Amino acid sequence: MEPDQRVYGRILIRTFEISAVVTFLCLLLGYPLAYWLSMLPARKADVLLILVLVPFWTSILVRVAAWIVLLQREGLVNKTLMTLSLVSEPVPLLFNRVGVIISMVHILLPFMILPLYSVMKSVPSAYVRAAVSMGSSPLAAFFRIYVPQTYPGIGAGALLTFILCIGYYVTPALLGGVNVQMVSYYIARYTNMEVNFGMACALGGMLLATTLALYALYRRFAKKEFSLR
Repeated sequence: MEPDQRVYGRILIRTFEISAVVTFLCLLLGYPLAYWLSMLPARKADVLLILVLVPFWTSILVRVAAWIVLLQREGLVNKTLMTLSLVSEPVPLLFNRVGVIISMVHILLPFMILPLYSVMKSVPSAYVRAAVSMGSSPLAAFFRIYVPQTYPGIGAGALLTFILCIGYYVTPALLGGVNVQMVSYYIARYTNMEVNFGMACALGGMLLATTLALYALYRRFAKKEFSLR
C-alpha cells in the first residue's frame, strides 16, 4: 500500500503501545499491592481482596462515566492539582491518551493483582530471611531470591492484562479522541455502521493471531523456566 494508505499499521502500533503502557503500569502498581496482601494474615487479606474485586461487580460504563466526571476540567483531579499548586490551570485529561490509560489501568488492575497474589502466597518467606541471615542486604535478597520466584505470576498477569487491553473498546471510545482509538473501535465500526464484514473479520483476525502468538510465547518461556528449575 501507499504510505498515506497504511492507516491500519499505525492503528495496530497504537493499540500495542497503549496496551504495553497499561500493562506496565498495572504491574508497577499491582506488584507491591499483591506483595503486601500476601504478607498479611489470611483473614485481613481476604477482606482486602474483596475491595480489589469490587471493580468486577461494577459496570464498565459506570466506571468510565465516573472517570469522565473526575477527569474533566472542573473535576476532582484538576481541582486537587490546582489546590496543591502543582498546576496553574486545568490539565486536559479527557479525550486523549492520558485519560484512556488512567481508566484502563483502574479497570484492569485486578487482573494483574490476582495472578501475582496467588503465586506470592506459595513463595516461602524463609528464603529471603535465610539470605539476609547469610549477609545479603534485604533489598538484594528481595530482588535476587523473591522476585525470580514470582516470574510465573508476572508472566500470567502481564499476558492476561495485555490481551484484554488490545481488545478493549468501550473505554477508548468514550474517553479517547480520534487519534486514540484502537483496533477494536474499527472492528465495531465496520460491523455496525459500514457493514463491511470482510474488513471487520480481517482486523479481528489480526487480534486473534496476536493473542495466539503471545500465548504461545508465554507457554514457551514458562516451559523453559520450569525446566531450569
